Amino acid sequence: MITQEEIHEYINSIPPSPKILKEVLSHLNTGELSKAAHSAAEDPALKLYLQNIVNKPIYSFKNDVKDINQIFGILGLTQAKQIIYNYMISLLTPKKWELFDLNDKSFSEIQDNLSVQWKKVLEHKNIRDNDIFTSISLLPASIIVCEALFKSKQDNVNLLRASNDLDYNTILQRLSGMDLYDLCYEIAKAWELPDITSAIVLASKGDKENVNEEIQTLSKWMHLLFFYQLSQPIATSAGLNDFIEFNIEYVQDIYEEFQNLIMEES
Repeated sequence: MITQEEIHEYINSIPPSPKILKEVLSHLNTGELSKAAHSAAEDPALKLYLQNIVNKPIYSFKNDVKDINQIFGILGLTQAKQIIYNYMISLLTPKKWELFDLNDKSFSEIQDNLSVQWKKVLEHKNIRDNDIFTSISLLPASIIVCEALFKSKQDNVNLLRASNDLDYNTILQRLSGMDLYDLCYEIAKAWELPDITSAIVLASKGDKENVNEEIQTLSKWMHLLFFYQLSQPIATSAGLNDFIEFNIEYVQDIYEEFQNLIMEES
């Protein structure tokens, strides 16, 4: 068994953000892009990460961008904040993945795809709320936590997989009483993220009632996006597709719209 105490202990053991990252996020939260860029430039590793990110084909910038002020100007507040959260998560990734067949490159690709596609969804819905944009960070973070929790019980996990042909999400629920969405919620609480950030992710499981209309709508888009992204070859080969049970009834009313926006443009 993995107790909730173990889960909370692990999440709370995650070191706080370095001082420079806190400064960058603080400036972004107050809308001060130039100050955020100035702080980010003081951290060589963060600067290199940002340069590498914006020059990836997925971000569709035509010219090679190196200047940190220009990078923040191109990204804008919302996307800059999301990428900083992605960088924070990258600092937590294991040096060697043991359970999931991932590495730095493949995990980063999953993060990038989720961020870019979630940004497309929110722009489509005319939503500019940074806290809502940040919610997409919780799925990659929960994958890292799950890797750590399973690694400590790897013999049990392998036995359950081999003898009962169970998917990872079922194993997670049997060992801890939580699923991947619940882990997202616990991480959001530990990081003291705004309530709406965790509420959207938790509702995206598709079994929550009495949530407001905005959260309900966004949770449907997130449910589809999680399923779509974790069904891609890079995720299925890592074993991550086991974590999402697709609920077609929950998302039926937006499925065609999602196809037109994400699937046909990908």
